[in-house]
Amino acid sequence: MLPYRDSRVTYVALGIFFLIVLGYAYFEARGLIFGPSITVPSKVTEVHDPFVTIKGQADRIASLSMNGKTITVTESGGFEEPYLLAPGYNRIILDAKDKYGRSTRQAIEIIYTPSTTDVPTTSSTPPVAE
Repeated sequence: MLPYRDSRVTYVALGIFFLIVLGYAYFEARGLIFGPSITVPSKVTEVHDPFVTIKGQADRIASLSMNGKTITVTESGGFEEPYLLAPGYNRIILDAKDKYGRSTRQAIEIIYTPSTTDVPTTSSTPPVAE
């Protein structure tokens, strides 16, 4: 008779081993299970500067594009892309695709209102009354 045949330690060790295998399989299959994701501020924003930088995080992607133009992403999934706004309502579309062909889309809505700061006119000589 083998000493480890009915041992509780054997059952616990096998249980832990299979939990580790299942955890690793889940970790590796996340891309297949969840698909690509994009994290950016999605509320409507009003700005007074025509030049903005779109920043965010993209996970489990193979490519990322902004309004049809491919943008670069860091190894950790971060991206930062400058964008010039038109006066009024601007809608920026981010499209992400993963290596399995699935895609996701995130929209950013920005309202650009040019600042109306009146520049006061200064005169070096006071007006002369005649």
